[in-house]
This record gives sequence, structure tokens and C-alpha cells, in this order.
Amino acid sequence: MIAKINNFEIDLSKPIDISIPLTNTDENPIAWYIEKPVIEPVVFGNWIGKVSEGKSSTNFNNIFFNPHGHGTHTECLGHITNDFYSINQSLKQFFFFAKLITVDPERIGDDFVITKEQVSPLVNDKVEALIIRTLPNQKEKKSRKYSNTNPPYLSEEAAIFIRESEIQHLLIDLPSVDKEHDEGKLLAHKAFWNVKDTVNLNADARLNATITEMIYVSDEIEDGDYILNLQIASFENDASPSKPILYKI
Repeated sequence: MIAKINNFEIDLSKPIDISIPLTNTDENPIAWYIEKPVIEPVVFGNWIGKVSEGKSSTNFNNIFFNPHGHGTHTECLGHITNDFYSINQSLKQFFFFAKLITVDPERIGDDFVITKEQVSPLVNDKVEALIIRTLPNQKEKKSRKYSNTNPPYLSEEAAIFIRESEIQHLLIDLPSVDKEHDEGKLLAHKAFWNVKDTVNLNADARLNATITEMIYVSDEIEDGDYILNLQIASFENDASPSKPILYKI
């Protein structure tokens, strides 16, 4: 099925999924020092909400997970503010003109950092969403345990450049745009959302901008321009598990 979005034609029958599925197995990626997700049937006395147990006509599971630590998720500035802001209220459009770039983070001291100098030459036209794939791009990203590994991150200057390029939606294949242990500075988050005061939010903060973390973009997907369909669940929370889908133009 061919659709036209902003004068671009895309084939809706050929989606490119760059999300990581959430499971209750050891294959699930984990960040931020938590355990793996739990997916288990509801139990009421002798009744078990699982068809294979022979006591229920339906499968009826509880799911316990953390959107920030258990896989692909999309967050709004409510992630870092004193006042409550919901991703469900912040993200009201779902199709965007997007660019995929690949960056090999630069070693700076003990860190690997995505710098402005690396990003700026690759973003030379107007896009609404920027997708950053980092090197090396092992398939292990889909099951990696990130806690206390000091993953690569985005420099504050790169985040400012992305914001000043009027990019509204940033997607990255890391657990955070910021350094794992940064003493709560959150420089890249604050720079991208233009949050100058997390307690008394400044009027020009970017309420409708989003960050999506822990995606996986396989090597078969070429750098370039795409239409992005950014799908979330309707959580009234700062973040939601999400399913970003790309379509070739």
C-alpha cells in the first residue's frame, strides 16, 4: 500500500522496525541497575490466568517493567522536571521526516562521546527527527546489560546543535543521551529540551520535543532520509515504551 506524506511516497507494506521487543528473558536489555521485566499470569487462589495451565480460557498476564531501563522508550521533558509532564500529552503527531546517521563516538579520556563535530556535517538539511546509530553496531545491543558500563553519550554541544537545527525528535541506540554517572547534571537532556530550570520551567522549554533511547538499527538499514512513524502507548507518564518504524522514501 502506497501512501503520500508531505509529498513523499512510502510503501506502508514495508515497515522497518527499529525497536527492541520487551521480554521476560535474559535476552532483554537492561539499564539503570534494575532486574529484568516480569511477565506472569494473574493468580486468584487456585485460578491461574494461563490457558496451558488448564484453569483459564484466556491468557491474562501482569507485566512489570520500567520504560527507561527495559528497552526502546520515548520520553518527554517531564523526565527531568519538578512538575509533571506526560509523553501522552507531549507527542500528538506521529509521522515525521527523519534522517538516519551513523557515528563512531570519539574517545575523550575514559569516555566515548558523540560530538558536535561528528554530527553537524551529517545534518545538512531540514528534518524533524534525527536517528543516531553508533559504532560498533553489534547485535548484542538488543540484549546488552548496560549498568555500570559507562556507555557512550551525547555531548552538550552536540545536543545544542541538534536543538538549534530545529530537530524535534531525537532517537539513539544507547540507554541515555547523557553520561551514566554524571552527578545528575543531565547536560544533553537539558540542552535538547532547552530546560534551564527543572523546578521553575522556563517558557521556551521544548514541551513537544522527545527523546527515544535504546533503539536498534541493523547494518542493513542505510543512512539517509526516511519517514518515521513514532508509536507510543498512551501512558500518562514521562515516558512510554515505543515502537519507532521507518519507511523508505
